[in-house]
Amino acid sequence: MKFFVLSDIHGSVPAFGRSMEAFAREGADWLVIAGDYLNHGPRNPIPEGYDPQALAPLVNAHKFRIMGVRGNCDSEVDQALLEFPCTGDYLVFFTGKRRCFVTHGHLFDAGNHPPLADGDIFVSGHTHVPLLERRDGLIFLNPGSPSLPKEGSDPGYGLITPEGLSIKTLDGRIVSSIEFGQSA
Repeated sequence: MKFFVLSDIHGSVPAFGRSMEAFAREGADWLVIAGDYLNHGPRNPIPEGYDPQALAPLVNAHKFRIMGVRGNCDSEVDQALLEFPCTGDYLVFFTGKRRCFVTHGHLFDAGNHPPLADGDIFVSGHTHVPLLERRDGLIFLNPGSPSLPKEGSDPGYGLITPEGLSIKTLDGRIVSSIEFGQSA
């Protein structure tokens, strides 16, 4: 299985379109969205192509392949437009022998997470800054944002595959990667 990880779309139709081009190019099986689908939020600038009403049906076109959580800019009103569950604070799925805990990052973060076992993957967004690192036996993945990247990062996404994890720019350039090795 290949999991394509997005976060912090913030209502940008062009950013989502470029993300779905990358999703198709990667041949991913699942689209994991770590929140902040439609709204730009009061602390963010309005992103290019901001149109939540136009974005909702584009996202819904992938509803059978989406696993998603609520971000701090998401609400029950967004659930009225989105045709898949998107208001949970976290979700858990497994890939191989690894558990993936997905949350937005405003309630749980890399310094405040639930009990996770060695080798588990903690996926979050919220900061709009890509991060991929091993620390204290865990792997932390933040794909950044395709619409409002921060701290000089490029618009991007994350990938979780049986071979490892990576963060890539929307054009497919690898920013960072971690390989699992034989025992994973």
